[in-house]
Amino acid sequence: MKTTRLEAFSDGVMAIIITIMVLELKAPEGVELAALKPLTPHFFGYILSFIYVGIYWNNHHHLFQAAKQVSGGILWANLHLLFWLSLFPFTTDWMGENAFTPIPTAVYGFVLVMAAVAYQILEHTIIAKEGRGSLLGRAVGKDRKAILSTALYIAAIPLAFVTPWISYGLYLFAALLWLFPDPRIERKLENRKE
Repeated sequence: MKTTRLEAFSDGVMAIIITIMVLELKAPEGVELAALKPLTPHFFGYILSFIYVGIYWNNHHHLFQAAKQVSGGILWANLHLLFWLSLFPFTTDWMGENAFTPIPTAVYGFVLVMAAVAYQILEHTIIAKEGRGSLLGRAVGKDRKAILSTALYIAAIPLAFVTPWISYGLYLFAALLWLFPDPRIERKLENRKE
């Protein structure tokens, strides 16, 4: 089975996730700029989650540009990833609604951990199907960035009970690590086209 249907479905789900998140931003009652101040936690949470969904969408796109086929296992691994991404609107709203208090901030980190693990499972499922010598298998290697970002999410969960802003800073730092598409896969795709 080709990858196009899976990609189209995943693109649609991620677009809906972003739409739900933006719908959670409520317009203030007042007309002056000061009326926006209470919305600051919501807005920062939305920005962070929007960046994360964008990162997953971008890397998902590159992942399936490198993949040749889809199997049942890949479909389920992809649904597993989409499940965790679909929790972003809930955790983003909960964190913003409660001005980055410990429990919502820690739960947000847990969802980030699970989304990262789900993405790695998807990546490994594709490599298992196509082989270590496949384009993706050669491109991925040890995946230090994935290990580092997952470690940052895990560290941020207990730190949310010390100071939620430290956790938020770690989430932001991990997002910045992934802001650009995975160059390993892009290089392999470019070499394949030459």
